[in-house]
Amino acid sequence: MTYSDTTKKLATLRAEIGRLRDKMRKTQDGVEPEPVENYSFATTNGPIKLGDLFGDKDTLFVIHNMGASCRYCTLWADGFNGVLPHLESRAAFVVSSPDDPDKQRKFKDSRGWTFRMVSHQGSNFAADMGYKDGTKFQPGVSVFKKQNGMIVRVSDQGLGPYDDFCSVWHFFDMMPGGAGDWAPQYKY
Repeated sequence: MTYSDTTKKLATLRAEIGRLRDKMRKTQDGVEPEPVENYSFATTNGPIKLGDLFGDKDTLFVIHNMGASCRYCTLWADGFNGVLPHLESRAAFVVSSPDDPDKQRKFKDSRGWTFRMVSHQGSNFAADMGYKDGTKFQPGVSVFKKQNGMIVRVSDQGLGPYDDFCSVWHFFDMMPGGAGDWAPQYKY
Protein backbone atom coordinates (compact mmCIF):
# COMPACT_ATOMS: atom_id res chain seq x y z
CA MET A 1 0.00 0.00 0.00
CA THR A 2 1.39 3.43 -0.88
CA TYR A 3 2.23 5.98 1.80
CA SER A 4 -0.72 8.14 0.70
CA ASP A 5 -3.16 5.19 0.72
CA THR A 6 -1.90 4.10 4.15
CA THR A 7 -2.30 7.61 5.54
CA LYS A 8 -5.90 7.78 4.26
CA LYS A 9 -6.70 4.34 5.70
CA LEU A 10 -5.21 5.30 9.08
CA ALA A 11 -7.22 8.56 9.09
CA THR A 12 -10.40 6.53 8.51
CA LEU A 13 -9.52 4.17 11.37
CA ARG A 14 -8.71 7.09 13.69
CA ALA A 15 -12.10 8.64 12.85
CA GLU A 16 -13.74 5.33 13.82
CA ILE A 17 -11.88 5.46 17.14
CA GLY A 18 -13.17 9.01 17.62
CA ARG A 19 -16.76 7.86 17.08
CA LEU A 20 -16.23 5.01 19.57
CA ARG A 21 -14.87 7.52 22.11
CA ASP A 22 -18.04 9.60 21.70
CA LYS A 23 -20.11 6.47 22.43
CA MET A 24 -17.92 5.68 25.43
CA ARG A 25 -18.38 9.21 26.85
CA LYS A 26 -22.16 8.95 26.45
CA THR A 27 -22.16 5.54 28.13
CA GLN A 28 -19.99 6.90 30.97
CA ASP A 29 -22.42 9.80 31.48
CA GLY A 30 -25.15 7.26 32.29
CA VAL A 31 -23.22 5.44 35.03
CA GLU A 32 -24.90 4.74 38.35
CA PRO A 33 -22.29 5.86 40.91
CA GLU A 34 -20.90 3.20 43.26
CA PRO A 35 -20.74 4.26 46.94
CA VAL A 36 -17.38 3.55 48.57
CA GLU A 37 -16.12 3.80 52.13
CA ASN A 38 -13.91 6.60 53.33
CA TYR A 39 -10.69 4.56 53.21
CA SER A 40 -7.63 5.54 55.23
CA PHE A 41 -4.19 5.88 53.62
CA ALA A 42 -0.70 6.43 54.99
CA THR A 43 1.49 9.37 53.96
CA THR A 44 4.79 10.79 55.19
CA ASN A 45 2.65 13.37 57.05
CA GLY A 46 0.50 10.73 58.76
CA PRO A 47 -2.84 9.12 57.93
CA ILE A 48 -5.31 10.71 55.53
CA LYS A 49 -8.83 9.72 54.53
CA LEU A 50 -10.06 9.30 50.96
CA GLY A 51 -12.49 12.19 51.47
CA ASP A 52 -9.65 14.52 52.44
CA LEU A 53 -7.75 13.77 49.21
CA PHE A 54 -10.35 15.80 47.26
CA GLY A 55 -9.14 19.08 48.75
CA ASP A 56 -11.38 21.82 47.33
CA LYS A 57 -12.46 19.70 44.32
CA ASP A 58 -15.52 17.48 43.99
CA THR A 59 -13.74 14.96 41.74
CA LEU A 60 -10.65 12.87 42.49
CA PHE A 61 -8.43 10.73 40.25
CA VAL A 62 -6.72 7.89 42.10
CA ILE A 63 -4.04 6.04 40.17
CA HIS A 64 -3.67 2.42 41.30
CA ASN A 65 0.10 1.97 40.98
CA MET A 66 1.93 -1.27 41.74
CA GLY A 67 4.85 0.59 43.34
CA ALA A 68 8.54 1.19 42.75
CA SER A 69 9.15 -2.42 41.71
CA CYS A 70 7.11 -2.01 38.50
CA ARG A 71 8.88 -0.41 35.51
CA TYR A 72 5.58 -0.11 33.63
CA CYS A 73 3.84 1.73 36.48
CA THR A 74 6.90 3.99 36.64
CA LEU A 75 6.56 4.76 32.92
CA TRP A 76 2.93 5.79 33.38
CA ALA A 77 3.73 7.86 36.48
CA ASP A 78 6.54 9.66 34.64
CA GLY A 79 3.93 10.80 32.13
CA PHE A 80 1.50 12.06 34.78
CA ASN A 81 3.92 14.85 35.72
CA GLY A 82 3.38 16.59 32.39
CA VAL A 83 -0.41 16.54 32.48
CA LEU A 84 -0.79 17.10 36.24
CA PRO A 85 -1.49 20.86 36.13
CA HIS A 86 -4.14 20.32 33.47
CA LEU A 87 -5.84 17.53 35.41
CA GLU A 88 -5.67 19.46 38.68
CA SER A 89 -7.43 22.41 37.07
CA ARG A 90 -10.58 20.25 37.24
CA ALA A 91 -9.97 17.48 39.77
CA ALA A 92 -7.71 16.34 42.58
CA PHE A 93 -5.07 13.75 41.66
CA VAL A 94 -3.15 11.20 43.73
CA VAL A 95 -1.12 8.06 43.09
CA SER A 96 -1.73 5.16 45.47
CA SER A 97 0.60 2.18 45.86
CA PRO A 98 1.35 -0.59 48.35
CA ASP A 99 4.81 0.85 49.08
CA ASP A 100 5.25 2.44 52.51
CA PRO A 101 5.31 6.27 52.55
CA ASP A 102 9.09 6.57 53.06
CA LYS A 103 9.80 4.29 50.08
CA GLN A 104 7.27 6.27 48.03
CA ARG A 105 8.91 9.59 48.94
CA LYS A 106 12.40 8.37 48.05
CA PHE A 107 11.27 6.92 44.72
CA LYS A 108 9.12 9.97 43.93
CA ASP A 109 12.09 12.27 44.62
CA SER A 110 14.40 10.13 42.45
CA ARG A 111 11.95 10.46 39.53
CA GLY A 112 11.13 14.16 40.01
CA TRP A 113 7.42 13.46 40.43
CA THR A 114 5.30 16.39 41.63
CA PHE A 115 1.98 14.62 42.31
CA ARG A 116 0.79 13.49 45.73
CA MET A 117 1.25 9.87 46.78
CA VAL A 118 -0.52 7.76 49.38
CA SER A 119 0.06 4.23 50.58
CA HIS A 120 -2.82 1.78 50.74
CA GLN A 121 -0.56 -0.75 52.47
CA GLY A 122 -2.53 -2.82 54.98
CA SER A 123 -5.93 -1.72 53.67
CA ASN A 124 -8.53 -3.33 51.42
CA PHE A 125 -8.63 -0.33 49.10
CA ALA A 126 -6.91 -1.90 46.07
CA ALA A 127 -8.81 -5.18 46.40
CA ASP A 128 -12.17 -3.48 46.92
CA MET A 129 -11.58 -1.33 43.84
CA GLY A 130 -10.67 -4.42 41.77
CA TYR A 131 -6.93 -3.71 41.55
CA LYS A 132 -5.62 -6.57 43.66
CA ASP A 133 -6.05 -10.19 42.68
CA GLY A 134 -4.99 -12.41 45.57
CA THR A 135 -1.55 -11.08 46.45
CA LYS A 136 -0.87 -9.39 43.08
CA PHE A 137 -1.64 -5.72 42.59
CA GLN A 138 -2.86 -4.40 39.24
CA PRO A 139 -2.50 -0.90 37.76
CA GLY A 140 -5.45 1.29 36.96
CA VAL A 141 -7.28 4.54 37.59
CA SER A 142 -10.47 5.22 39.52
CA VAL A 143 -12.48 8.43 39.49
CA PHE A 144 -14.37 9.39 42.64
CA LYS A 145 -16.88 12.17 43.30
CA LYS A 146 -18.30 13.70 46.43
CA GLN A 147 -22.05 13.44 46.06
CA ASN A 148 -24.77 14.11 48.62
CA GLY A 149 -22.33 13.75 51.52
CA MET A 150 -20.98 10.44 50.20
CA ILE A 151 -17.96 9.34 48.20
CA VAL A 152 -18.87 7.46 45.02
CA ARG A 153 -16.82 5.90 42.26
CA VAL A 154 -18.00 6.98 38.84
CA SER A 155 -15.38 5.40 36.59
CA ASP A 156 -12.36 3.15 36.49
CA GLN A 157 -10.09 1.51 33.96
CA GLY A 158 -7.11 -0.79 34.10
CA LEU A 159 -3.77 0.40 32.80
CA GLY A 160 -1.47 -1.58 30.55
CA PRO A 161 0.58 -1.39 27.37
CA TYR A 162 -1.27 0.34 24.51
CA ASP A 163 -3.94 1.91 26.73
CA ASP A 164 -4.93 5.54 26.25
CA PHE A 165 -3.07 6.83 29.30
CA CYS A 166 0.52 6.40 28.10
CA SER A 167 1.43 8.13 24.86
CA VAL A 168 4.72 6.24 24.43
CA TRP A 169 2.91 3.23 22.96
CA HIS A 170 1.04 5.36 20.44
CA PHE A 171 4.23 7.03 19.28
CA PHE A 172 5.84 3.60 18.87
CA ASP A 173 2.82 2.51 16.80
CA MET A 174 3.91 5.05 14.20
CA MET A 175 7.28 3.32 13.77
CA PRO A 176 7.79 0.28 11.54
CA GLY A 177 7.33 -2.75 13.79
CA GLY A 178 5.67 -0.73 16.54
CA ALA A 179 7.02 -1.25 20.05
CA GLY A 180 8.24 -4.72 19.18
CA ASP A 181 9.77 -6.29 22.28
CA TRP A 182 10.57 -2.92 23.90
CA ALA A 183 10.04 -2.68 27.64
CA PRO A 184 10.45 0.39 29.83
CA GLN A 185 13.58 0.76 31.94
CA TYR A 186 14.26 2.88 35.01
CA LYS A 187 17.20 4.48 33.16
CA TYR A 188 18.39 4.40 29.54
